[in-house]
Amino acid sequence: MITVKQFYVNDLRECCYILSDSTKECVIVDPGLSTEKERERVVKYISDNQLKPVKLLCTHGHFDHVMGNRFITDTYNIPTYIHKEDKELLKFTKDTSKLFSIDIENPSLDTVDIEDGDIISFGESTLTAISTPGHTWGSICFYAPAEKICLTGDTMFAGNCGRTDLPEGNNEAMCNSLVKKLATTICPECTIYAGHGPNSTMQEELAHNPYLRAETWLRFNI
Repeated sequence: MITVKQFYVNDLRECCYILSDSTKECVIVDPGLSTEKERERVVKYISDNQLKPVKLLCTHGHFDHVMGNRFITDTYNIPTYIHKEDKELLKFTKDTSKLFSIDIENPSLDTVDIEDGDIISFGESTLTAISTPGHTWGSICFYAPAEKICLTGDTMFAGNCGRTDLPEGNNEAMCNSLVKKLATTICPECTIYAGHGPNSTMQEELAHNPYLRAETWLRFNI
């Protein structure tokens, strides 16, 4: 069984996750850690639960999700996994974070590429990578169908979806990712852990999230 620990971090209230199982191996997802206190909380949780971090996973490359990458990789000496389309964004993390008066180091560019359908393993557990471009071209969701959990990053939120008006965004791609992929792939009983905001279930999203319906996107001429 996968245990999911959620941390709200940085000024944008980004969600960092630690996923672990009975072997004590864990993966750290989207460590947008911007302060010493946030870093200490994560380290304490890992230490208190005697966990062994083995991988850092990125749902995408925007600065608020990767600000703590360098700290995590330096502290635990673990590889970073990210879609190749978003690797370039890592180069600009330091400059972008300065706009929010946060001074950090750029994440390591020594990363492992994730592709659609890749299986990410830790301990006795696996996550399936689902490529969901739209918020960025390299956006990825991490799905564990047996455990009925899915980390959706900034692709899908409770009742909403990620913005597409940034340079890396695209309405048509987001429509396809939500309507043709997530809505048809994720089981209704699945718990949704988003990159910002509260958790949800896929059943709730299918019933009430307008962005999972094709007709919503007609106003964007999709």
